[in-house]
Amino acid sequence: MQKVNELSAGTLAFVGDAVYGLLVRQRLAQVNRPIGELHRLSVTYVNANSQAEAFKIIEPHLTEEELTHYKHGRNLHTNHTPKQSSVAQYHSATGLETLFGYLHLSGKIDRINQLFDLIWQNQV
Repeated sequence: MQKVNELSAGTLAFVGDAVYGLLVRQRLAQVNRPIGELHRLSVTYVNANSQAEAFKIIEPHLTEEELTHYKHGRNLHTNHTPKQSSVAQYHSATGLETLFGYLHLSGKIDRINQLFDLIWQNQV
């Protein structure tokens, strides 16, 4: 596999989307609820609006390196038009996913958990 810093922002966002979604599902699974309810709850956290808000929560805690990876994802040009969010929210969410993809592929799992804990404590 290529070095993480050689991967495109789009590739990192692709991985980060899965990582972020899994983190949300792991937290929601701690509460024993019907699967349909769990799915509805997960959708409220894994969307561009919520992810843009999540970035605002962790932004003051990011290192320069982490912020650089976020910005690469945020500035990624896509042909996708968001349906339920603004273009700015969509780009911010892509930046967040890029950051989480970068951290995951870099093996910085403790840092992912630290940042996600901040998000979870302030979004729930």
